Amino acid sequence: MTVTLRKCSIEDIETIQQIGRQTYFETFVAYNTEENMNDYLQKAFANSKLHKELKNPDSEFYVAEKDGKVAAYLKINQSGAQTEPMDSDHLEIERIYVLKEFQKLGLGKLLYDKALERAKELAKSKIWLGVWENNHNALAFYSKIGFERIGQHSFFMGDDEQIDYILLKVVKEEVY
Repeated sequence: MTVTLRKCSIEDIETIQQIGRQTYFETFVAYNTEENMNDYLQKAFANSKLHKELKNPDSEFYVAEKDGKVAAYLKINQSGAQTEPMDSDHLEIERIYVLKEFQKLGLGKLLYDKALERAKELAKSKIWLGVWENNHNALAFYSKIGFERIGQHSFFMGDDEQIDYILLKVVKEEVY
């Protein structure tokens, strides 16, 4: 298995849009109405929104490819690009999206490791993210790698209020 990871540019907008919509749909369609799902997918992955995010110097996107096929992507934010007010020593993992056919191959961990690497390079002492309270696979993954719940916030899928847990991990330098 050959896996490559590369930083995205504006030319990757369609790739990110496709992975985002497909992954989100695969993960959450069973829990939401068709109307709410379609509305969210159109807004969250609109060209104008993704274009703005890709151009933001405080956001970074990375795409993982397995054997030459696009399989996943990572979006991280710092400073004002974070989706919640956080201190300047925080880095947000906004998205780790792995297409269903590529799950359980270590790509989520690879993308998390990239976020951790960037946090250290940017001298961030904490990494945080939001996870839907019923996304048990993601919650188990993040718990396993040391994240702890520090709060929650409302997330709206159309007219349906849902709860995201806010998870945090302190970044430690490895001792050799």
